[in-house]
Amino acid sequence: MTQLHVVDHPLIADAIRQLRDERTPNADFLRLAGEITRYLAYEAFRTVPVVQTTVDTPVMKNAPAVRVEREYLIVPILRAGLGMSPAVQAVLPRHRVCLMGLRRNEETLQPDLYLDGLPDRLDGVSVVICDPMLATGGSLIAAIELLKNRGAADITALVLIASQPGVDVVSGAHPDVRIAAAALDPILNDVGYITPGLGDAGDRLFGPPAR
Repeated sequence: MTQLHVVDHPLIADAIRQLRDERTPNADFLRLAGEITRYLAYEAFRTVPVVQTTVDTPVMKNAPAVRVEREYLIVPILRAGLGMSPAVQAVLPRHRVCLMGLRRNEETLQPDLYLDGLPDRLDGVSVVICDPMLATGGSLIAAIELLKNRGAADITALVLIASQPGVDVVSGAHPDVRIAAAALDPILNDVGYITPGLGDAGDRLFGPPAR
């Protein structure tokens, strides 16, 4: 099974309620998405490796401390993932950011890659995927496969809301990938949207795209 962790916390649940509310304006939605993502990142990296070190405080020299030395590649899936990546950058002390653009084909519900900002090789790199919605699982699987084809072997996905069908699909294809979600919804509707969900995360974060 995919290593799914749904963060169960009353403050996150309340923030998710506000995200779901159709009356929540874009600016508040963006703020809430960032706050929830920060919680998700803390939970997802609870067991991050650390190195023992020391620090000089105002009252003691060489006080025991730990340092996170692992570097992470943060990959926001455009465009909605951009609403999550700043919070992950704020939490992980060593990181770099590369963009990936996936657009859902509304007829086939399959993802189309339109931007590949990844390095050619990712051997030994730890990756954090930021994508607010795990619906059918198609976009996440496409991202994971592109990352693995370039050598990434340690992948964590942060999502605001996951669907059970999407989790099942990802679980079957990539059981080694860790997923941290703030909510797990039971079904998809007939056009592949998470239900009850929150609508189109990109539009709710940044407004509808220009036509």
